Amino acid sequence: MNGHSTPLRPVVLLVEDELFVRMATANALEDAGFEVIETAHAQAALEFLQRRDDVRVLFTDVKMPGPMDGLQLAEIVRRRWPHILVAITSGHLEAASAVLPDQAVFIAKPYGEQAPVNLIQTLLA
Repeated sequence: MNGHSTPLRPVVLLVEDELFVRMATANALEDAGFEVIETAHAQAALEFLQRRDDVRVLFTDVKMPGPMDGLQLAEIVRRRWPHILVAITSGHLEAASAVLPDQAVFIAKPYGEQAPVNLIQTLLA
């Protein structure tokens, strides 16, 4: 055994500074069978990724407090952890105007409660 356990449920790292949006999204993802790790800003997400190697999907907002936004976080994740799938969301950008990291997908806010679930299930399929 290599010391790395494979979780029974895919792990999603949810990075969202709006508490109620984060809670609703986390609840929908958990109800769909995902393990959800919640953080409110990019730096906390990076710190978490350095401690665990079982994250399958990063779902991040763009506009957040702190020195790093979600696009910068997504770019770092694509470089350092290329196996992690990246989904980016924003109510301030449009996919056509945003420069997304390679293979990242975009979902505009506001989105329905099931939209992140459907998107992540599609990414993992």
